[in-house]
Amino acid sequence: MARTEAAVRVGIGDREGLLGTLMLAPALVYIAALVGLPFCLAIALSLSSATIGNPGIHHFVGLANFASVLHESAFPLALRNSVIVTAATLIVTLVLATAESELLARDFRGKWFWQILIILPWAMPVSLAAVNWLWLLDSEFSPIDWILRQIHLLGPGTIWGPANHLYYYGREWLGLGSIVAINVWRLLPLATIIVLAGRTSIPRDIFEQAEVDGAGFFRVLFRITVPALLPILVVAAMFTALLVFGDMTVVAITTRGGPGYATQLLPYWAYLKGIEGGALSEGAAIALFMFPILLAVALLALRMVYRAESR
Repeated sequence: MARTEAAVRVGIGDREGLLGTLMLAPALVYIAALVGLPFCLAIALSLSSATIGNPGIHHFVGLANFASVLHESAFPLALRNSVIVTAATLIVTLVLATAESELLARDFRGKWFWQILIILPWAMPVSLAAVNWLWLLDSEFSPIDWILRQIHLLGPGTIWGPANHLYYYGREWLGLGSIVAINVWRLLPLATIIVLAGRTSIPRDIFEQAEVDGAGFFRVLFRITVPALLPILVVAAMFTALLVFGDMTVVAITTRGGPGYATQLLPYWAYLKGIEGGALSEGAAIALFMFPILLAVALLALRMVYRAESR
């Protein structure tokens, strides 16, 4: 009897197809429960007249919710702002992540301390980070404005004067810039870790040979490091874009989409419409507008990675 049970156990372990299915099953169930079902529910809601008071999806209205959302003045602004914030965050984050990975790839005194400082923003909750930035960029008590006044860059007779405050959250482009700065600050650690993993995988012999040949820092960076890191940079860009484009926490705590719709983003507008406004169907329609954009970004990134690795 013992030999039979042992034979059965060995037989199941040797069946790679069954073993692989069993190991993937928890991940598939997780994705289906937390991604697939909400996505199907969002589609059903967007095609109905569901509201907070009447959340049923039995009343089919077709594409009326999408047409209604497209004709609102807030939609083009929210879409434009989402693209601008995502693109700006992506560019700044990748540049700084590449620079930090170059720094951390070298040995220097106190390296462990800088590694801790770099990872702290990622370990901090998004809401707490946004509250900190809410104080840093306050319209009256901002320490940044105080420093600018002390060095005579802000105030009457200065290049950013005559006001004593910049009112970061009360102006369109300063508000968008503030959102970008917060996103870069909190996502830079993740991008740095991803890029650093690729940087440390480049053989040291290549850099030693370049040094012997007399290549300078920038020539090595743009001729060796960046081309070798291209697949990793694309992965970091994809993660950054997906996280920023679908995030509403920063704008909800800081600008709240104002002034007017000047800093409105699609995720936050979907929340305002669907939850605070009570129009579940229209909120779901706005949220679904983000899906083809995010899908296109993911497919483009994966295609670029495949091409880079196949060279």
